[in-house]
Amino acid sequence: MKLVTQVKLVPDAVQARAFERTLPAINEAANWVSAVSFEYFRLRGSVRELRKRCYGELKARGFGAQAAQHIIKRVADAYTTLRANIKAGNLGSEHSKRRREAESKPVAFRPHAAHTFDDRCLSWNYDTQTVSIWTLDGRIKNVRFACSPGALKQLAEHRQGESDLVFRNGKWFLIATCEIPEAPRFEPKGFIGVDRGISNLATTSDGANHSGRRLGRYRRWQARKKAELQARQTRSAKQLLKKRSRREARHATHINHKIAKTVVADAQRTERGLALEQLQGIRERVTVPRDQRARQSSWPFRQLGSFIAYKAKRVGVPFIEVDPAYTSQRCPRCGHTERANRPTRDHFRCRRCDLAGPADHVAGANIAKRGATAWVFVNMPDPVPA
Repeated sequence: MKLVTQVKLVPDAVQARAFERTLPAINEAANWVSAVSFEYFRLRGSVRELRKRCYGELKARGFGAQAAQHIIKRVADAYTTLRANIKAGNLGSEHSKRRREAESKPVAFRPHAAHTFDDRCLSWNYDTQTVSIWTLDGRIKNVRFACSPGALKQLAEHRQGESDLVFRNGKWFLIATCEIPEAPRFEPKGFIGVDRGISNLATTSDGANHSGRRLGRYRRWQARKKAELQARQTRSAKQLLKKRSRREARHATHINHKIAKTVVADAQRTERGLALEQLQGIRERVTVPRDQRARQSSWPFRQLGSFIAYKAKRVGVPFIEVDPAYTSQRCPRCGHTERANRPTRDHFRCRRCDLAGPADHVAGANIAKRGATAWVFVNMPDPVPA
């Protein structure tokens, strides 16, 4: 299982100047390679063809062999991703403005866009917490980095492949890929259903409720502050808007991590699996009033589901996604399904057997039942041929 680990670089003044010179130069060279690729091959430039046309010029600009190869490969990968997005329809139909703009100009890279370094350009020393990295000013050694003890242990034991140099908010970071071994998956004794929502971010079939009231209050406060900044229309206000947006995203991510960690720990302790609803495409299926659109768009259900999935996979907890249809309208005791079973958003009352309770808790119980049933079918042995 692949995970990424981020560490903060702490360069001195000389090392920082080398980074500040190198990363914009790399992205400027990538833009030149992208222009060459677009001129000769449109959206279909390959690494082999670009190497023939661009490698010598990149070497003349002072880039080493590995750095030049990575720039060429990065440009080719960018065009491959663009073609995949066009084919998948992510940029609209053939005549859409967004797709025509993407097809009519070369792929562009920001001056401080992240760049990839492999083990020939970047080496780690975990004992002294330093790295040695290639720059246009030569090999820079003993660049200190800071991270938690857990992240350092994960890097030392599981780091593999390439690392990305990132410049963000005036700070330098390295993002490394770690290949984490998966724990053996145990056979579940039951399932915990997790219902995700807006008012309640997560409610389990055991009755545990992770309320989103505090997060909603925080986001409304942020929305008011952002509205005040937007009214100013100044350069500093726009910078503060970006800063606030990043802070809000980090806050929501932190809350989702805490919820996912708690849910997975409960399942691991009780030797049960986890069942979640398949909520892909919910923004396209569900329409809400105009005053609630921003609230729905900032709903972090997908991130929470991905966090629960990878944390469960890491510790061997069985995980499955089930059909979300009518989970909040179906009675978990008698199976009666009717819209009238849910008279309000927060309450459930079966019209047939009078079972009553919190609607999110009832939905969690239905998800748990569907998870147990689906798990049996998914893991059923193949039939013996006649």
